[in-house]
Amino acid sequence: MIEERINIPYKGTPEQESQLMDLIAKYRGTKGPLIPILEQAQEIFGYLPEKILKIISEELQVSLAKIYGVVTFYSFFSLYPKGKYNISVCLGTACYVKGSGEIYDKLQSSLGIKGGQCTADGKFSLEACRCIGACGLAPVMMINGEVYGRLTAGMVDDILAKFE
Repeated sequence: MIEERINIPYKGTPEQESQLMDLIAKYRGTKGPLIPILEQAQEIFGYLPEKILKIISEELQVSLAKIYGVVTFYSFFSLYPKGKYNISVCLGTACYVKGSGEIYDKLQSSLGIKGGQCTADGKFSLEACRCIGACGLAPVMMINGEVYGRLTAGMVDDILAKFE
């Protein structure tokens, strides 16, 4: 299981699982229900835990492999919980050439997590993205949609301290 490999305990409630079953019942028998169900399941749980993907697979009689293919193809789906503060570091060409790789490494070190993970307290999550359209400010990162530009690795801890 993914959660066991990366140490994510499943924290869904019976109420959430009931909402999921109602959602699946609503779409059962319709054409192309997978993406709308996944989108709404992610709204219910905050991400798409493996247990929930298995339930969707069984209920829709769609292979788990196909569901993982969809979830990993579309960037708006997440297999991991997101933190209160979601940090995205641009690793596109302009940012990378100007040092975003070092910024990303520093964030992983300072937060004690790898990309795609969330801190144990649920405060921060970290991900890489390919371009946020702010190449003139390279290197950049976003925290909950707010852009921080012309960064250096030495600025990371001061920025994080604003969210403590």
